[in-house]
Formats: sequence, C-alpha cells, structure tokens
Amino acid sequence: MSYAFFEQPILNSPYLCPSSHWELDSNGQPTNQKIFARRKSELISPLPKPKSHKLNHDQASMAFEHQRESTKDNQEYNPTPIINEIRSYVDAWRKLPNPDDWQVTAETAHLLQHWRRDDFHNVRPFFCQVEAIETVIWLNEVAPKISSQGKRFINHLKYANREANPDLFRVALKLCTGAGKTTVMAMIIVWQAVNAIRNPKSSYSRGFLVVSPGITIRDRLSVLLPNSPDSYYKSRDLAPADMLPDINKAAVVVTNFHSFKLREKAKIHKNTRRLIEGGGAYV
Repeated sequence: MSYAFFEQPILNSPYLCPSSHWELDSNGQPTNQKIFARRKSELISPLPKPKSHKLNHDQASMAFEHQRESTKDNQEYNPTPIINEIRSYVDAWRKLPNPDDWQVTAETAHLLQHWRRDDFHNVRPFFCQVEAIETVIWLNEVAPKISSQGKRFINHLKYANREANPDLFRVALKLCTGAGKTTVMAMIIVWQAVNAIRNPKSSYSRGFLVVSPGITIRDRLSVLLPNSPDSYYKSRDLAPADMLPDINKAAVVVTNFHSFKLREKAKIHKNTRRLIEGGGAYV
C-alpha cells in the first residue's frame, strides 16, 4: 500500500500560489492521488477511517452535516461557490502585469508591489496573507468598477450582512491557525491608513479598533500600535519607508471584548471596602 501522502504531505511553497494538492475521498481521507491544480474551497471536516468500510445512514448524515448551513427559510446554503468565484477573479487580477490595469489607487498599487516582492528585507509574507489583503482590496477598489459582475459580489455580501446584523457591515477573512492573521490585520491598517491620510476626502479610514478575545491576545496584538517598538509596520517591513510617517498618524486602539461589558455593582460591607481600597485598618 502506498503512503505517498504521509511521505510528502507538503507539496507547495508557502510563498507561492498552490499548484497541486492531495486528493481526499468523501470522508476527508487522503487517497494518495496527487492533483496538479489548486484545491477548491470546501467545507471539509476529516473523519477517522471507520473500522468497517460501510457507513450507516446516520454516520453518512453526520459526515456531511458540516457542509450544510440553513437560512431562516430552511433553504440549504453553501458559501463555497461564491468564495471560489471571487478567488478566480482575484487570481486573474493578480496576474495583470501592468499596475495601470489594476484599477486601484496609486498608494494601493505601491503597497501591492511592495508585498509581492521576492527580496523582502525581513519576514516575507506568506501567499495566503497576501491573497487575503488582495481579496479585501479587490472587493473594495476593483469589484465596484467591473460592471454588474463585481456589483453582484458586493450585493451578496450586503445581503449576508443584512440577514445577520444589518447595522454592522462585516467581511470575514478565514485563515488557518498559524497562518499569521496579525500580519494581515497590519496590512489592512497600512492600506486603509495610507489611503485615508494621502486622500483626505476618500472613504478610507485612519482609525482602527482591534478587539481581542482576552488579555493575553490583546497584549500580543500591541504590535499593531504604530508607536510600539516592535510594530509590524517597521519590524516586518509591512510598510514602505516612505509610508511609515503616514502610519504614525493612524489611530489604533487594541482592547479585549470584556472592556465593553457592563460593570456589575454589588453592595459590600464597609470593612471589606476598606480592605479593598486601603482606606483604613480592619476593626
């Protein structure tokens, strides 16, 4: 029996667009067949190989339950088709050799050329990180300009937001653990801040609120603060030298979500209060 998958699980460079992948069967298990193309976006949850090769109806239903998302009217919803479609548009746009054809601002074009360089001075961004910021840029700067096709993607996102929370428009970037989401956040801040400062009448933002799930993560995200000695903009070369002064003008606040919770007020004994506040000896 061939175990080619386990002998060479990694097929692609982290800095280049994936060009091949290992085929998976209907249960998310490798078949040891190499496919010379990028894997499509799918909702896959690998399951342990069963002792018996036969799956009963309940097991089969459970195996594919993760692929179903229901709307309020109980219609089946699968987001992967539009994700793959957007990915194909971004891929074609990325391959355009002339920056004049990118349909982005001069500042954005400069940043894209900077992030796509091979000779990065410090930690070179992974392909998945660059693709993430490229997708955000494409949806914001390019899609609205490519007639009805681009507007269809924007309308899809607006509809999805309206169903979830109409008062807060959101776009989610999904990256696996260890892919470097903090770096992507820094790239988004650079892109927005530089465009906002150099084009004051534009709709870009120079103010950013970063909310973490806890204090530990909050402290790690301090690298997103422009005045931090370890800021990613300089230490990881995410902002070109001529743009660093613009980043210093951005307002970045990093906090944890607990700071938004209502404080509970409870009555305590006066002696307990003295101990807490240090306002006198216990009597």
